[in-house]
Amino acid sequence: MDCPPTVIPTSHTVDVAELPEYLSPSSASSFDGCPRRWKFKYVDRLAEPSGEAALIGSFAHLVLEHLCQLQPDERTLDAAKVLARGLWEGFATEDDYRSLELAEDDARAFRWNAWQCIAGLWTLEDPATVEVVSTEEKVRTILGEVPFVGIIDRVDQLNDELVVTDYKSGTLPGIQWRDDKIQQVLLYAAALHEETGEMPRSARLIYLKQSIVDIPVTQVKIDEAILKLTDTWSQLSTACASDTFDARPGVLCGWCPFADQCPEGRAELVRREAAGKLPAHAPARALVA
Repeated sequence: MDCPPTVIPTSHTVDVAELPEYLSPSSASSFDGCPRRWKFKYVDRLAEPSGEAALIGSFAHLVLEHLCQLQPDERTLDAAKVLARGLWEGFATEDDYRSLELAEDDARAFRWNAWQCIAGLWTLEDPATVEVVSTEEKVRTILGEVPFVGIIDRVDQLNDELVVTDYKSGTLPGIQWRDDKIQQVLLYAAALHEETGEMPRSARLIYLKQSIVDIPVTQVKIDEAILKLTDTWSQLSTACASDTFDARPGVLCGWCPFADQCPEGRAELVRREAAGKLPAHAPARALVA
């Protein structure tokens, strides 16, 4: 039997949780995945440490951002190596990376995995042939009735039309799990359209170690993405007004940094452990081990 939802009091002094000023793709996805986890992060402001995989992606993004700011004929693997060496010194002193407390062998593996992501771009495209319009472009607009903010990894121009490009350092998900990532780049395309008046021709997900997913941008797809965002905003508004953030237990409880503070999350971990369905590498497994 499923546990009944628990209403966790907000740490604010007001009777309801405060509605955020805007939604980003990551915050919208977080709420869709589990309102309780969203509350812990965005209302209670509990620390959510970045995992090793996320930081590998952050470093790869950083190097590619600087690479694509170079002149086209300068965007070479050798240039990427120089950038990586130069940027590493500052990155390695950041709190998120230092909090990993990696031993030397693990730190070496971290750098190698990040480099594999960076170098993977050349197996998918030739950066020297890409007409880059901007990198790390911040868009802030209203989509539907939703205040929206996002940062686009790269905006390209192809045959006089814009292309929204987003890097992914993780594994290409199965087709049934791609909607969330596709929603993200379609929202970027919609926001870029609102800001520039020009509708991008396509959106691209570059899975740096695997392949490129191209998504043609149409008004129908844009409208569907905005409708989903609007629905998330409506649900979020209701949750904040009632200060009720239900948990959505599932396999991702094993990776939730707040599982120890969520009764439903702990119950899900116990259930999965008893059924032999809790992966050994799930960080939250320590709660039931």
